[in-house]
Amino acid sequence: MMIKSEIDRILQQHIVAHNHRDSNYFAALQLLVDERNRAADEATRTQWQAGIDHVYTLVADELLTNPDPPLRAITFGTSGWRGILGKDISIRSVAVVTTAILSLYREAEKDPALRAALGIADFATMQHRGCVVGHDNRFGGSLLAQAVINILSANGVRVYYAGEATTGALSAAVLVRKAAFSVNLTPSHNPMEYGGFKYNAADAGPAAPILTDAITKRARDFILRSDNPFMPPDIDLQQSLNDRPEIIAEDALQSWQQLVRNGTPLHGLEYDRILETFAASSDVVLCIDAVHGAARQYLRRLLNNPPEERLVLLRNKPDPTFGGIAPEPSSVNMQPVMSALAARREPLRIGAIIDPDGDRIRFTDGRIEISMNQFGAMAYHFLHEIKKKKGMVAKTVASSNLANALAAQLAEDVFEPKVGFKEFKPVLNKALVCFEESDGISIIGHTPEKDAFIGLILALDMVLTMKKSLGEYLFEIEEQFGHYYPDRDGVAVSRQGKELLQALDKLKKYTPGSQVAVGDAMKTITKVIDIDGRKMILDDGSWIMIRPSGTEPKVRFYVEARTSSETAQLVSSAKSMLAEIGLLP
Repeated sequence: MMIKSEIDRILQQHIVAHNHRDSNYFAALQLLVDERNRAADEATRTQWQAGIDHVYTLVADELLTNPDPPLRAITFGTSGWRGILGKDISIRSVAVVTTAILSLYREAEKDPALRAALGIADFATMQHRGCVVGHDNRFGGSLLAQAVINILSANGVRVYYAGEATTGALSAAVLVRKAAFSVNLTPSHNPMEYGGFKYNAADAGPAAPILTDAITKRARDFILRSDNPFMPPDIDLQQSLNDRPEIIAEDALQSWQQLVRNGTPLHGLEYDRILETFAASSDVVLCIDAVHGAARQYLRRLLNNPPEERLVLLRNKPDPTFGGIAPEPSSVNMQPVMSALAARREPLRIGAIIDPDGDRIRFTDGRIEISMNQFGAMAYHFLHEIKKKKGMVAKTVASSNLANALAAQLAEDVFEPKVGFKEFKPVLNKALVCFEESDGISIIGHTPEKDAFIGLILALDMVLTMKKSLGEYLFEIEEQFGHYYPDRDGVAVSRQGKELLQALDKLKKYTPGSQVAVGDAMKTITKVIDIDGRKMILDDGSWIMIRPSGTEPKVRFYVEARTSSETAQLVSSAKSMLAEIGLLP
């Protein structure tokens, strides 16, 4: 009775009966999840879970019945649109965004620039080539996908439905099916209260700004109209997909596997040989934390069902609360993998954590953590020097300069655009590796979308080929090309839009020749890169970069030191700069 009373107290504190707008369902859910996590026995845990399940029935009702525009205006950023489930993301709002996308294909018939960005000549071609639809493990993902599919079907668009799937696999499906575009209902690594909408055009990569800007504009217009030309007035957004026999089931992982096999001449990864070697190598163990996300249901099949004792899966049960954590590859979230590998006797250990939609991955060998800043450079070295593939490397401006040092010594070019995987479009299938600081990677001959699975296969091939741990391989590279120590963080800010940009504009006083305090030392700025925020390179090769987030109300900062002891000092310097311009106390 005590637990039931406490559940009732939490519900009364955050939920207004029969009033979705004034209820904060996810504040209640977070408290209930915290209590569930503290439960001492299964019976107690079950009682807290009953409270969680009850709140989710209310969220489901809000998703299905909310007739209002999103509380925050629809905005497509670097990776689509994200918002709070029920409040911003509902079946009506995702349906409207879908109609906004369809409108682009009609308008493109008269607009060459739109037509080029979409990669589709006209509306009829789009209808025939169709759309791949999927979602991650978020609560309500299938309901939202159902609404999207009902809109597409009502407009005569062929639909390939993958159900719960990873971003990389859906991207592969677009290429293999030669589909016109894909819709993925996911906010990637955001916490449990978020939903999201990712759109990729015919090239299967993140949409270009001309498309995301147009979707934003049209969605904001359509959300306020009752005469949306792409939404029939009598449409039932909740119509069951069982009543739509025209929907084609899509095995997105199978498409992914086909794409990797097709790409072997370009990237050199012999997928089937790698899996056979892994199955036969008793000295290698793989531990993967799926953080309850979409990757969890693919991993055994991805690896061709290796011996169970050699593949350890953590957090591989469905849980839309993610256990109450922010479900991202991070040092904190990596600890369960580190602990699991510490108990293993195999000399070669590979650990990884993958985010909910499977487009980000971070590694460990059980001793050290290896973020994409290091792994991206390792992947480039592996393809270039071990696989003997020649070509440039592409990395975002906020990622480590270790790859720059490699490219310089290998006499290859570096493409270094602003943050966002869509910025790699100019060098697709020219760069051997494309990677970003936030744990995303892809390679030549693969999808133009970041993909955790290709990173995992790369890591496995490295260890199996070289018979050394990831940490040993990284150390060898650093000994030859230099040591780099990156870090990144973000701070929530109350200022938004022009007000935020005006505050950040004050950083322009930091110009070449300016002095920056780093610990007890003063360092001189030698170069400033301002293609995405402000990256200030110091006289010893270390740097600080500050930029506004494209998807959250945050300012992000990135640093890289040349000694491990200075990384924290650079973080302090970045925070001091933000305090100086009034964005931190």
